[in-house]
Amino acid sequence: MEFNYHHLRYFWAVAHDGNLTRTAERLNLSQSALSVQIRKLESRLGHALFERRGRQLHLTEAGRIALDHADRIFAAGSELVDTLQQTGLARQALRVGAMATLSRNFQIGFLRPVLGRPDVEVVLRSGSPAELFAALETLNLDVVLVNAAPPRDAVTRFVSHRLDAQPISLVGVPERLDPQAPLHVLLARQPVILPQAESSVRTAFDALLRRLDLRPQIVAEVDDMAMMRLLAREGIGLALVAPVVVQDELASGLLVEAREHPDIQEVFYAVTLERRFPNPVLGDLLAGR
Repeated sequence: MEFNYHHLRYFWAVAHDGNLTRTAERLNLSQSALSVQIRKLESRLGHALFERRGRQLHLTEAGRIALDHADRIFAAGSELVDTLQQTGLARQALRVGAMATLSRNFQIGFLRPVLGRPDVEVVLRSGSPAELFAALETLNLDVVLVNAAPPRDAVTRFVSHRLDAQPISLVGVPERLDPQAPLHVLLARQPVILPQAESSVRTAFDALLRRLDLRPQIVAEVDDMAMMRLLAREGIGLALVAPVVVQDELASGLLVEAREHPDIQEVFYAVTLERRFPNPVLGDLLAGR
């Protein structure tokens, strides 16, 4: 049976409005007539495109995929009208969520294989883990980058892909940090810049301090790796970070790293949702990991 693009356009309008009644009024159609058109499209595709939660319409996984294709189809039509020639390639969206505190260098490293690809558009969103996992569950994100894997159970269906583990180190300006000095000496003599108490890195570091019977001077507690890097560059103390966070400063000599590490690792994960129709671009990113 031939595909009916009128049905797709009606679905596209409702999906972007998020409200059947409002879309029907805008298109000068009855609500029942609009519902019939969408049901015909669902019948043609063999999948439900919306699910109703109270008075709200939410896209199903098949609906999200249909919307991605509809966006590209109608964007291509607009380009055709404007230029009489389609010069670009069809672009696949990759929606990525990342903890607001996660190293920007790590995020770039993960995305580098697809950055600049003419067929891929990267949509990057930051936020708290709770916000990002909620968006992942509603299919508004394809993947979430975090440094702590969420629990997996029959309800959430999260899948955690371990990407990398970075050793945590002490870094600071050369005036404060002698790379050859033992770790316990540095911690006893120099103030420190630490991640906030809720982080797994901080929990492990506090346990180390108890074993060494040390109580260093804490000059700052921050939850933003970019801010920690800046504070370390200002020379107010030694920062407890993964070297990837300050790789440019270490390469230039602006910061130096202690040779003795505190034997703590920060583990990075890409979290996805079990999906019948996974994003093929994401599959390319995760295939080699």
